[in-house]
Order: sequence, then structure tokens, then C-alpha cells
Amino acid sequence: MDLVFVGLGLVILLIAGDLLVRGAVALSLRLGIPALIVSLTIVAFGTSAPELLISIQAALGGVPALALGNVVGSNTANVLLVLGVPALISGINTKAGNSQGDFWFMIGASVLFVALCFAGPLYFWHGVVLLSGISVFLGMAFIKAHRSRRLQNALEEELGDPHMEWWKIGALTVLGLMGLPLGADLLVDGAVNIAQKFGVDDGIIGLTLVAIGTSLPELATAVMAALRRQADVAIGNVVGSNIFNLLGIMGVASFFGPLPVPASFLHLDLWIMLGTSLMIAPFVLSYLNIGRAWGVAFISCYAIYVIILLK
Repeated sequence: MDLVFVGLGLVILLIAGDLLVRGAVALSLRLGIPALIVSLTIVAFGTSAPELLISIQAALGGVPALALGNVVGSNTANVLLVLGVPALISGINTKAGNSQGDFWFMIGASVLFVALCFAGPLYFWHGVVLLSGISVFLGMAFIKAHRSRRLQNALEEELGDPHMEWWKIGALTVLGLMGLPLGADLLVDGAVNIAQKFGVDDGIIGLTLVAIGTSLPELATAVMAALRRQADVAIGNVVGSNIFNLLGIMGVASFFGPLPVPASFLHLDLWIMLGTSLMIAPFVLSYLNIGRAWGVAFISCYAIYVIILLK
């Protein structure tokens, strides 16, 4: 039954997150807020809502290892699965993207997060530092995007319907806000019960089951992009998602701390996360294409990592 709760909670989270994003974007556009601002704030926060709600719920529920595992595991899965699967399908042409600056910011955010974990438990002041980092990232993204009028025009067309009826905006937003905490509660409770029943550590559940679940939206997007021969956008999405997870999600979750950092994270999982982030350096910096062979390698690395965790 706990597996049913986990699956149901995940489905509710994904649906509610989508509803909230659509409603919030439409509301912002109806109010005349520039689409660029919407994309850098509401959409970014909304698409990370499942990770955010799970981390907060885990922190309040006395299972901080689940909150940390969710983010650390999600970042690892983003690189090895969200890049590995589309690479296996069609390969990823890295020359079409320009993520070098964001890549270095991701590495910096990863190093900062690892350092704060070694100085843990994560308290309020850790959250302030992390949220300051995401503020800098959003500011840089705004400046960079503002210089590209073509991007602004594309955002106006793709973000949402600026003429959506008010009742529909309200319904989408309310359903999203109601569904997110419900889904998070079901998923966390189910995951914790599974961990206790089989003697599996909360952190391992967060690093695997919950992390993969919350990475499904990114994975689904990357797979669809690969099928449409547009997989070149995958690296930028992964880099941005990882930055947001570390600085935004953990920054907010730290306000609900303290969040003790398990010794296993300090010895293995944080370094795996940092190592997988560095794995994409040749592809980002040298524009080396990620072919099918690399896709197999990425997926195999993730399978080995999960096996090590479950031993």
C-alpha cells in the first residue's frame, strides 16, 4: 500500500505542479508582468515545486535525510538519466547551446553546497547564503536574456495564454496549491514507511525512489525533445535545474531546519553529485557531442551508483 501512496503522491505532485505553473503564468501575463520575469521566477519555482514541497515536508516531518537525498539524488539523476536517456535515443548536439557560463555557476553552487554540508547541520544562515546565490543567478539570467529580443519574443509565445479566462486561472492555481502539499505528504509518508519496513535508510530512499520521481518531469521533457530532434536543449535544462535545486530548494528547506547531514552523504553521495556535474565539462566546454555510447555510459554509471547504495 505504501508503494501506492508513493505513486499516487508523485502523480498528484506532477499534475498539481503543472496546474500551478499554467495558472500562475496566465495570471502574470493577464496582469501585464513581462514574460521574461515570469520565466525566470514563477516558471522556475513552479517546475521545482515537487522537490520544494517534498523537502519542506521531510524537514517538518523529522526526516531531514529524505530532504537532502531528494536534492542530491535529483541532481545526480539529472545528469546521468536526463542526459543519458535522450543521448541514447538520438544523441545530443551540444554546439546548438551556450551553457558555459551557467555550467561554471553550477559547479560553484555545487562546491558551495558541499562546503556548507561539511559545516552543517544546515541552519537558517545556510539558507540565506544559498538563496543569495540563487538571487545572483536569476539576476545574471535576467540580464543575459534581456539582451536577446528574440528570446523575449519566443517567451511571449511559449509561456502561456495571456487571454485565459479569470475563472480558469483561479481554478488552475487553487487546484495546484491544494494538490502540491497533498502529493508531498502522501509521497513522503509512503517513502518513510517503505524505508522503515525494509530497514532502508531515509537518505537512500530520497537518493533513489524520491529523486528519480521528482526528476521525471525533466526526463520526460528531455525524451520528447530527443524524439523531436531538439535534444540540444537538454544540457541547459539540466544545468539550470541543478542550480535551482541546490540554491533554491535547499535554501528554503534550510529555513525549516536544522537539517543534519548524514555521514554517508559526506563520504560518498555529495562527491558523486559533484563528480557527475563535472562529467559534462568536456561536452559543455569543448562542444563534444553526447552520442549513444555516452548515453549508455551515463545510464550504466547511474545503475552502478544505485546498486552501491542498496548494498
